[in-house]
Amino acid sequence: MTKQINITDFDNLDIRIGQIIKAEVFPEARNPSYKLWVDLGILGIKKSSAQITQLYNTDELVGKYIVTIANLPPRNIAGFTSEILVLGVVSDNGDCVLLMPDRAVQPGQKVS
Repeated sequence: MTKQINITDFDNLDIRIGQIIKAEVFPEARNPSYKLWVDLGILGIKKSSAQITQLYNTDELVGKYIVTIANLPPRNIAGFTSEILVLGVVSDNGDCVLLMPDRAVQPGQKVS
């Protein structure tokens, strides 16, 4: 069973829509990954390392709107600072499917 949280815990997450503006292969990462640069509107451009190489290529990622968590502490991954967490669903075969709005929205908008 999943641990229950209260609404304050949820409210502490800064969940925002971002738009991927650049994506590169990340060969230094331990697991196959991409380096992403994501426009979060008023928060600026943030970087993330994402293990999404099975279902996406770098060219198709550019321009996509994604769901992120913007207020986790930065993590150093193989010399690359990952500033945000990109959200996805792990499929039955272990691939990560990105969470994406079904329409274009303004980068940086909060998810509620």
